[in-house]
Amino acid sequence: MASKNTFSCPVCGEDVPAKAKACPHCGACEKSGWNEEASGADGLDLPDDEFDYEKFTAEEFGAPRKPRGKERFWKVTAIVLLVLIVSTFIISFFFR
Repeated sequence: MASKNTFSCPVCGEDVPAKAKACPHCGACEKSGWNEEASGADGLDLPDDEFDYEKFTAEEFGAPRKPRGKERFWKVTAIVLLVLIVSTFIISFFFR
């Protein structure tokens, strides 16, 4: 709550010391948020709630590229290891 030595920041509502040049909480000052022209803005330029970050990054940077070589290598490695494990199990089971 604002006392006589402080006032309420019109941007964030926090208490600001009377002689402060800017709000210590949000950084608003006479040029950015205390003057009449800027009092209608909230001081933030955030995207709307319906902003789709995935769509934005796809439009700005294109679809992400996946390194296909490494992916194939690990898939083939996994299949080879699986075949070796299964064949070892089958051989040891039948040839005791």
